[in-house]
Amino acid sequence: MAEEKAKKAHKNVGPAFIIWIIILGLAAITAFSGIYVVDETENAVITRFGKYTKTEGPGLHTKLPFGIEKNYNVDIKTIRAEQFGFKTVKSGRNNEYRNNISEESEMLTGDLNIVDVEWVIQYKVVEPKSWLFNIYERQQTIRDISRSVINTLVGDRTIFDVMSVDRSTIQNLAQEQMNNQFNSLGLGINVTTVQLQNVVPPSEVQEAFEDVNKASQDMKRLINEGKEAYNSEIPKAQGEADRQIQIAEGYAAERINMAKGDVARFNSVYEEYKRSPRVTKERIYLETMDSIFGSEKKPDLIDSELENLVPVKNLKNKE
Repeated sequence: MAEEKAKKAHKNVGPAFIIWIIILGLAAITAFSGIYVVDETENAVITRFGKYTKTEGPGLHTKLPFGIEKNYNVDIKTIRAEQFGFKTVKSGRNNEYRNNISEESEMLTGDLNIVDVEWVIQYKVVEPKSWLFNIYERQQTIRDISRSVINTLVGDRTIFDVMSVDRSTIQNLAQEQMNNQFNSLGLGINVTTVQLQNVVPPSEVQEAFEDVNKASQDMKRLINEGKEAYNSEIPKAQGEADRQIQIAEGYAAERINMAKGDVARFNSVYEEYKRSPRVTKERIYLETMDSIFGSEKKPDLIDSELENLVPVKNLKNKE
């Protein structure tokens, strides 16, 4: 019985059923190879028979199946980084340590000193097509150009400038020059940050340079203290000068007014004198004598012990 049922089931599976199975399999393969998803942080570069055709943004897309068209998803949002002169190595769980690469960090400065420079660059992909197809060894190209730019900038400066005052200038110029060279090569990236890490002299002379840096910091501190003292004393001196000027101006105005008053008084006396010279002379004489002898304190030319005084002027008429 079982053999008869198996023979009947085998007779029911005809060529049409097999064809439908093949068609469904091909449809599944076509759907699987013709649909692709692009993440929010990505762009997809599409090629047809190996030739670039277009770039698609995030979402669900279709393409020609069976490898006729291929998609290459490229992350354009993530910030990528390259380290120079050192390498952060993970060991164990959540443990990291720095591995210095001295042959990469040693550079010659403009004043013929050797300095160890460690730096980091951060970049992101801005042109996925160029990033995929223009340069074969992308990472090595990025590292070679970055080392060349930093070596040039350090070689144009003294060791003290590299270690202190020109750090930010070197970083800004390095970012600009790296982007110019990457753009000329068509690498399809944009450098967002160049950050100098440790910039130190060789260990043999590091103590001497630390003393120099300390002296430089002391100099800056003393300059700042001097500026603070200057800024506090100058307003005081200016205020005192303004006060003295105001006192002098007040004194000048007072003397001018007194002089004008004396002139006016003299002119009035002179007018009286012109009208009556004799009376005016007598009045002036009497007023003068009164001012001399009328006060309680006698002048030194008078002997207060004498009982009688010789009249200094005969007030009687000589007639």
